[in-house]
Amino acid sequence: MKILLIILTLFLTNCKLNKIVNHHGIHNLEIKSKELSIDRSNVNDIKKILGPPSSTSYFNNDIFIYIERKTSNSKLLKLGKKKLIANNVLLLEIDKRGMLVKKKLLNKDDINKLRLSRKETEITTSQDSFVIKALSGVLDKMDDPLGKKRGSLK
Repeated sequence: MKILLIILTLFLTNCKLNKIVNHHGIHNLEIKSKELSIDRSNVNDIKKILGPPSSTSYFNNDIFIYIERKTSNSKLLKLGKKKLIANNVLLLEIDKRGMLVKKKLLNKDDINKLRLSRKETEITTSQDSFVIKALSGVLDKMDDPLGKKRGSLK
């Protein structure tokens, strides 16, 4: 009976009562974004408060993108599936002088409302595309590394 009590005590003391929260990106992004003010904060202030951006705009280098994501394990009944607590994205637009012009914070509800374009682009390919022309020599060498099929090497 004492052994069972000791094993049960060890088992229960090793269980965590607090939920484990996994963070990805910038912690407390919403609070830190309030420290930034439009037309007063510059790039140095932004990097001092938030650090380097998670990403910059693909088309325009004047937009910094910061991401925060918090997940936690759900209840035992859902078999450990991750529960999304926070999913925030901060978009900062910077002018040519390095001053903050516009900021927009999107939370998980705002991101769910965004609609992606369903338009598709046509891809026109031909047998003599640039890639095939550029790699034809490499393909020939892969097929015939000693050059026996192309003729004798001199």
